[in-house]
Amino acid sequence: MIPASPFGSTGHNSSRVIFGAAALGTMKQDNADRLLEMLLEYGVNHIDTAAAYGDSELRIGPWMREHRRSFFLATKTGDRTRDAARDSLHRSLDRLRTDRIDLIQLHNLADEEDWQKAMGTGGALEALVEARAQGLVRFIGVTGHGSRIASTHQRSLERFDFDSVLFPYNFTMMSMPQYAADAEALLKLCGERGVAVQTIKSAARRRWQNGEARKLSWYEPLRDRDALRRAVHFTLSRPGLFLNSSSDATLLRDILDAAGEPPLQPTRAAMESDVAHHAMEPLFIPGVRDRI
Repeated sequence: MIPASPFGSTGHNSSRVIFGAAALGTMKQDNADRLLEMLLEYGVNHIDTAAAYGDSELRIGPWMREHRRSFFLATKTGDRTRDAARDSLHRSLDRLRTDRIDLIQLHNLADEEDWQKAMGTGGALEALVEARAQGLVRFIGVTGHGSRIASTHQRSLERFDFDSVLFPYNFTMMSMPQYAADAEALLKLCGERGVAVQTIKSAARRRWQNGEARKLSWYEPLRDRDALRRAVHFTLSRPGLFLNSSSDATLLRDILDAAGEPPLQPTRAAMESDVAHHAMEPLFIPGVRDRI
């Protein structure tokens, strides 16, 4: 069983692995149902999806009729204006077949123009605050990608008391000094303010190489079980961090198996060996590649 920990100041004890429901985006319902049943097997009690994840919300919706009370349910809106975000939220409620979402998040709020629009007058944040007042959502979070997202999240937290943040966290990203410094500053701030910290891309190997077609994820994941276990433990050995599972559903059981073990911090030598052996690379590098 996956251990649970307080999800920030929400009052919910979430499983340390959060199901990343982007994995359901292109699935048929019967396959999605089987994958969701695995969550019950391992004690996962937190689902994270988004309006932009294909049919993910539609696949979760029928399942919620029986299991809604068992899960902390999160989704996201990528819209930046108040009206568009309000409409997006109501579509998500319909697709998820629920009258309340536990956590609504501003999706990938990294670009400066998007940030100014979403956080400003008439922006998406206003719609989420309004929805919270109406009882349609309980908590509000912010997510993002890129090498500057940790510092951007700090800025977002200066503007608004978000309940959660989400950003990339793995050995290769944390090996970049500036990214690591920004991440550590963000983690310190979140700890002081009781903000839940979700991490993504723990299972990343690198971007697809030499024109390789994207398969079940936009990045190439680690498939070696020992390396994947060390990657999972690299994140979960740090108290307070939550690991969002990969959009590649074929990795889910291996991730859950690893997360069910006592999280032992891998040695730096072991992680560096994995980087060399599996030709691992950071997904985001300033000035080189910083977008999905």
